[in-house]
Amino acid sequence: MGKFLIGLLSGAILAILVLVVVALVAVRIQTAPPSIESGSTLVLTLQGEIPERQPVEFPFAFLGGQSRPTVLNVWNMLRMAAADRRINAVVLAPRSVETGWAKLEEIRSALVEFRKSGKPLWAYLRSPGAREYYLATAAERIYLGPQDPVMLKGMRAELMFFRGTLDKLGIDVQIAAAGDYKDFGDTFTRTSMSPSTREVTNSILDELYGNLLARIAEGRGKSPEEVRAIIDKGPFLAKEALDAGLVDALRFEDQLYGELQDRLKAGEIKKLSMRRYMQVPPRAAGIRSGRRIAFLVGQGAIMRGSPGDTGLEEAGITAHGFIRLLRRVAEDDDIRGVVVRIDSPGGEVGASDEIWREMNLLSRKKPLVISMSDSAASGGYYIAMTGDPIVAYPGTYTGSIGVVFGKPTLRGFYNKLGITKDMLTRGRFADIDSDYTPLGPEELAKLQEGVEAGYRDFVAKVAEARRRPVEEIGPLAQGRVWLGSQAHARGLVDELGGIGRAVELVKQKAGIDPDEPVTLEPYPPRRNLLDVLRRRGAEEAVEADLEARLEARLGPLARALKKARERLGLEGGLLRIMPYAIDVR
Repeated sequence: MGKFLIGLLSGAILAILVLVVVALVAVRIQTAPPSIESGSTLVLTLQGEIPERQPVEFPFAFLGGQSRPTVLNVWNMLRMAAADRRINAVVLAPRSVETGWAKLEEIRSALVEFRKSGKPLWAYLRSPGAREYYLATAAERIYLGPQDPVMLKGMRAELMFFRGTLDKLGIDVQIAAAGDYKDFGDTFTRTSMSPSTREVTNSILDELYGNLLARIAEGRGKSPEEVRAIIDKGPFLAKEALDAGLVDALRFEDQLYGELQDRLKAGEIKKLSMRRYMQVPPRAAGIRSGRRIAFLVGQGAIMRGSPGDTGLEEAGITAHGFIRLLRRVAEDDDIRGVVVRIDSPGGEVGASDEIWREMNLLSRKKPLVISMSDSAASGGYYIAMTGDPIVAYPGTYTGSIGVVFGKPTLRGFYNKLGITKDMLTRGRFADIDSDYTPLGPEELAKLQEGVEAGYRDFVAKVAEARRRPVEEIGPLAQGRVWLGSQAHARGLVDELGGIGRAVELVKQKAGIDPDEPVTLEPYPPRRNLLDVLRRRGAEEAVEADLEARLEARLGPLARALKKARERLGLEGGLLRIMPYAIDVR
């Protein structure tokens, strides 16, 4: 029996060692720069969500496969492809893109910039929607499958409300908020939009639709009025899209590459995947390295986290982890400047305040520029209040200067389940956060007092950072969500642009010549399987990957449940968070 146990233990240890060795070899192979053939065509197969932060890289398919490209990856690849003599052309093949309109603007702008190289940029579409077609309008030629429809039919904004569901479950939600437009609780207390929500959503939809019309008109050589009239006839069958001038040719994919081969006057097309090209260092593409600029990404809801956080966590922006990254950048003497890239709807008040403090300390040590992504609203806007330049896209959700508190009362739900609670208290407001008793007038007044104090502090910080009187910021606050174009017109952001403009501004602040190359260094750094094996992040990374896959499968239902869980949990108390989630399609 003893020999059997020893043999079993030895076998298990040997199996673990083999797995570790295989992992080491796989990671080594994965990180080795690939060789690129001369005359290659880069194929950009953009699909699904395009994150700001690089997810954990797994070399094995059963652990999640290759990681998705980030926005910075796509930006870098197009910049490299324009300079790389080995790249003859780029074929854009977007499908089922789920990212926001601000990120789409960044990628489309990078595509337009690539075209200045004189190399062909062609697009191939399969049943495209508005997002895919929006990107394709940057291309010189747009090809469509002979039987593929173009689902271009305008835009709609959808907001989901849970009041009816909560009534059935016996759950009541009470909200204390500061700001006329801080409609956070409407998701749980109403069944439709309030007048203020409808006003803001209409203004957002008008701006986004106007931008869509302008970009299509620009790309297809038409006027916005012509494009508006065309879209009103959508969606389109393939032949209808061709007749309307939305695409240049109906072809199968192999026919596109045949025509591209003729255009390039080359031999067989050598396709290069973007995931392979992602591994190529810029110097191999002919781009010189230069002084280091940190590209520090904050992505997701803001929360306190735990003291052990390192900034490598997958779930949101934790104060402990993000502050650790900020200090790491501040203490690195070789970093000449910092671009802080924010993609966040906000979150906990205390966590936002701690990050704001550290952001201001970093600003005193390093030239700093804020680059806003799809969303930098409420707490995401708050942490950007350092007084440094803020760059946003026309479609960035920002502003939402307000504070909110919400409390669910589950007594009715417990009654349905046959659950009762018997409570003893000491202290006037001991049960203010109990899920069994509703808030009375005195409790609501107490919470409203805290919310109003937080709101005044928020407005004051914005006024100081934007160098404007509080009286001017007040009307722009009120919890109202603005798009970047609207925020720029009102002085809440400094410029409209993306990564390229943020880099230009940080070079100016750092005294770096505009033509001098710089090296963008991502923070947090990319994590691979070895990093996961070294720390407890394995469970966290796999859980995040599974959650992403579940969301991809269940779509709106999973997202709605996730939002409801986050917003009803309210473990952080007062929140600086966007008042609602808008899905514009």
